[in-house]
Amino acid sequence: MSEQTTELNIPKTYDPKQAEGKWYAYWLKKGLFRAERNPEKTPFTIVIPPPNVTGNLHIGHALNNTLQDIMIRYKRMQGFDALWLPGMDHAGIATQARVEGKLKEEGLSRYDLGRETFVEKVWEWKHHYANVIREQWSKMGLSLDYSRERFTLDEGLSKAVREVFVRLYEKGLIYRGKYIINWDPVTRTALSDIEVEYKEVKGALYHLRYPLKDGNGYIEVATTRPETMLGDTAVAVHPDDERYQHLIGKTVILPIVGREIEIIADSYVDKEFGSGAVKITPAHDPNDFEIGQRHQLEQVLVMDETGHMNENAGKYKGMDRFECRKAIVKDLQEQGVLFKIEEHVHSVGHSERSGAVIEPYLSTQWFVKMKPLAEQAIADGLKEDTVQFVPERFKKIYLHWIENVRDWCISRQLWWGHRIPAWYCEDCGETIVSRKDVRVCSCGSHQLKQDEDVLDTWFSSALWPFSTLGWPDETEDIKHFYPTDVLVTGYDIIYFWVARMIFTALEFTNQNPFKYVLITGLVRDAEGRKMSKSLGNGVDPMEVIDQYGADAMRYMLATGSTPGNDQRFRWERVEAARNFANKIWNASRFALMNLEGFTVDQINLSGPLSTPDQWILHRLNETIKDVTRLLDQFEFGEVGRILYNFIWDDFCDWYIEMAKITLYGNDEKGKLKTKSVLTYVLDQILKLLHPYMPFVTEEIWQHIPHQGESIMSSKWPVANDQFDYPEAAKEMGLLMDIIKAVRNIRAEVNVPLSKKIELLVRTNEENLRLLKEGESYLRRFCNTETLRMGPELSVPEKTMSAVVTGAEIYLPLAGLIDIDKEIERLSKELVTLNYEVDRVQKKLSNKGFIDKAPAHVVEEERKKEKDYLEKREKVKIRLEELKGLGS
Repeated sequence: MSEQTTELNIPKTYDPKQAEGKWYAYWLKKGLFRAERNPEKTPFTIVIPPPNVTGNLHIGHALNNTLQDIMIRYKRMQGFDALWLPGMDHAGIATQARVEGKLKEEGLSRYDLGRETFVEKVWEWKHHYANVIREQWSKMGLSLDYSRERFTLDEGLSKAVREVFVRLYEKGLIYRGKYIINWDPVTRTALSDIEVEYKEVKGALYHLRYPLKDGNGYIEVATTRPETMLGDTAVAVHPDDERYQHLIGKTVILPIVGREIEIIADSYVDKEFGSGAVKITPAHDPNDFEIGQRHQLEQVLVMDETGHMNENAGKYKGMDRFECRKAIVKDLQEQGVLFKIEEHVHSVGHSERSGAVIEPYLSTQWFVKMKPLAEQAIADGLKEDTVQFVPERFKKIYLHWIENVRDWCISRQLWWGHRIPAWYCEDCGETIVSRKDVRVCSCGSHQLKQDEDVLDTWFSSALWPFSTLGWPDETEDIKHFYPTDVLVTGYDIIYFWVARMIFTALEFTNQNPFKYVLITGLVRDAEGRKMSKSLGNGVDPMEVIDQYGADAMRYMLATGSTPGNDQRFRWERVEAARNFANKIWNASRFALMNLEGFTVDQINLSGPLSTPDQWILHRLNETIKDVTRLLDQFEFGEVGRILYNFIWDDFCDWYIEMAKITLYGNDEKGKLKTKSVLTYVLDQILKLLHPYMPFVTEEIWQHIPHQGESIMSSKWPVANDQFDYPEAAKEMGLLMDIIKAVRNIRAEVNVPLSKKIELLVRTNEENLRLLKEGESYLRRFCNTETLRMGPELSVPEKTMSAVVTGAEIYLPLAGLIDIDKEIERLSKELVTLNYEVDRVQKKLSNKGFIDKAPAHVVEEERKKEKDYLEKREKVKIRLEELKGLGS
């Protein structure tokens, strides 16, 4: 059924705030975001990378979410059963740390509240920020199916987590044991290897002499962490090192402690490094732990979970580990054990969450054996139908990591998260792992205690593509929408998340979780720096939306991105995107003012069409093909460029201007044709642009003659072979080139468009025929007093000329300009430009300015220099030309 709007006129200016709230509420009310689970439709599924409920969304979320929304709106309009499933992550360490920080401000700790009350507080935090995030999603215009929203701690996902844990445990792929793990003494929890950031730190290398028990000298060792020597249980040398062959099996007295420790031989030791002898501390170093396992060495833990020295540290008990280092260095120097300290730059692990220096720490933890899972993923990675990475180079990074993967420590000493489903019997010592809570042991005892730890956040996130659709139950959603189609994520979490999702999906669903992984880069500041709180250079997407509107932000982010690469956030780019939206608004406003009484049923594109009508339909066809092809290739930036050029240049600056001739003329049949073309092309433009700019396109589309309740549920444009007009495209190309060349000449010699000119066009017979058909456009847009065209024309001596493909253009200067006055004007302009070039170059050659001025200020001066130099060169060339004409 045809729908005609009640009001064709739209306001003079576009108001994003008014339109955005109105249309988002409309889409929700109509249920347009909901996937149908229609068996007749091909499904297209994206599950959102769940944002952490730690706080507000940042500009990186805005980029990631915009790209997903573009895809989902595009596929929905193509007729797919498109599901974009929303959800959030409980983010164990990060969220608990935020809530603990809030409690600290009140003088409380989680221990003051107790586990149950503390977890209730975290749920309160979650509910608050979940609402904040939903509000931000709506402001960004995200077409999410809220009826299917999930949370990593909801009942369904908890069921999936337990199922996976139990199955892996039963297969022997999850185990519990004492191992050296990465310990964060601030958050007091274990971390996996990839949650540790390594930084180059200036430290020291301490050279120590451990005396032999028999009194016959000493053995030299070196360490960067002298405080750990209190836990030494051996000194190791290489078995082939001739210097120490006679010492293997002997003992030394551990200074300060007085404990006897053996000199052992192990091939791990590097003979060439330092003295060739190393101290072995199995409880505080991962490599020493492995050596200790091979030689059955005692494991002496000398620190507690807060990074303070424990009872095994003797007189240093209670000291902070770094405080202890200073004290023990002083004592070792006094005893003559420490004989040399040298500066040493080395890589030190830091907690990604708290920033604390990581402590390698012997602890009982739960682990996943990763090798068997990795082997399955590696084998799958060699298949043709495996997960495709965009750009492809990231697949190598992914494969390199999984080929070298280590066991994953999955237990965390937190209260917020999925509690480990393991119970310990206090009577018989049995460990019971179960999908359901356990009340009684097989021995009959009720004295059961559940493991206090929770699972690493990434354990539940690893199941996200299928747990959100109802797995382990065989739901209708999982049958219809799984596997998903595209995952959009940053390159910084390929190891954390992408790899683990592939591992678990292959293990539990026998399918890859998605077909494509689209890797985005970071959004950096204008100077290329990473955005951070410490630099204060972050950009709040809500502020961008409040100032410029959601469409401008979305378009700017999408067009600034190429897969896998970072982009810089610049406010002038947002402003340019806002101006683009305004350009479309103004063009639509003109169209609507000329469509009074025109209905969708009157659109008729058959029969004779003018050259501009044929040309714009031809260009529309080309644009539809290019946009569709590039969207399928995830080239969002290139799509934006093509749409911008077609809408701004072809449609607004050329077609609308040419359409005015017909619309303001007396040919009623021609008017109807132009109105048909104008309405049709505008409708198609709005649809092509809708995934990028959903609000302004909906607002305009609802005013033009249309069918349907919303642009987002309308059909995606498809190229129509009937609208291929290569001859019209050639004619318009020639006309446009001539008009542009004439306008450039006018600008160069400072002749306003309002002044009539004499125009000569020399061209061949074939092009002359085309130009004759478009003569009225040349006369109108070049504002000619006389127009002569032909293959042989006599050209006056004093002319300005230009050459375009297929024609030579001449503008006789007689009566057009006063050459002497123009030379005088340009000479003055050259003096000014010489001064500006000299000024800016002196500034840029000043080392003090370069070193002290902010980077963006220096960059601005460099831009000025380039601009002045280009302008000066053009003025010089023009002066030479005019002096030649004047002689």
